[in-house]
Amino acid sequence: MTARSLSAGIGRSVDYDRLLNSLGAWALALIWFLPLIYALWTAFHPGEFATRFDPLAPLTLDNFARAWEAAPFARYFLNTVLLVTFILVGQFVLCTLAAYAFARYRFPGSSILFTLVLLQLLVMPDILIVENYATMRMLGLVDTIAAIGLPYIASGFGIFLLRQTFMTVPKELEEAARVEGAGPLGVMLKVYVPLAKPTYLAYGLVSVSHHWNNFLWPLIVTNSVETRPVTVGLSVFSAVDQGIDWSIITAATLMTSGPLLIAFLLFQRQFVQSFMRAGIK
Repeated sequence: MTARSLSAGIGRSVDYDRLLNSLGAWALALIWFLPLIYALWTAFHPGEFATRFDPLAPLTLDNFARAWEAAPFARYFLNTVLLVTFILVGQFVLCTLAAYAFARYRFPGSSILFTLVLLQLLVMPDILIVENYATMRMLGLVDTIAAIGLPYIASGFGIFLLRQTFMTVPKELEEAARVEGAGPLGVMLKVYVPLAKPTYLAYGLVSVSHHWNNFLWPLIVTNSVETRPVTVGLSVFSAVDQGIDWSIITAATLMTSGPLLIAFLLFQRQFVQSFMRAGIK
């Protein structure tokens, strides 16, 4: 076998592997998109077309109007926006301070403390439900938005992600800021935080997505419409108010998940780039 034929055979093998990878990716994408396609079809067509396909079926927005009127979705959305904003602001403040300290300061026990922060990533939040509920009841916060958000204010993942980003900032920039008279807090706010904006954006998308979709803990700690987020409201709405009217249920589901899909499509490039800069896959 000549060198040319050997290289040609290797090239065909590489192309074959790439073809298999592409087919596998398309198959997984199709499986992922099938529920979304069904939801789109059902939500935009009358109820009688929920279980059968008819290319001549008329399009309608009545399902969204009926879903919006059948449950207090305006209140659910307001509660959810307040919740994710409360959690995100608290996480940004605490994670920034902790990450800056771990990245730029060496103090006794810093390695042990950072290890404990990383160990938090190994603990499933569901394990702490009983203790968290007992704490919220002791504080008198049950059935409040604060009770949903307080257990998530300190994020080990956020501290780790920001620490990795802060460690890539050249120390010369910090020294230049100190020469100009900036203190430790000023250096953090004027040098480190602006350079970590892509990381904040990526972490913000992860945090908002997680807490927007969180279901179990809000279901346990809330009892009234005034404090329910949209995920809990959707479950109560679909189970009690509308039964098995899939057109209404899918329309409500699209209204619930639509903001997250739009946000990710708008910021997906910054989302991926920020994790690449932090060295995280």
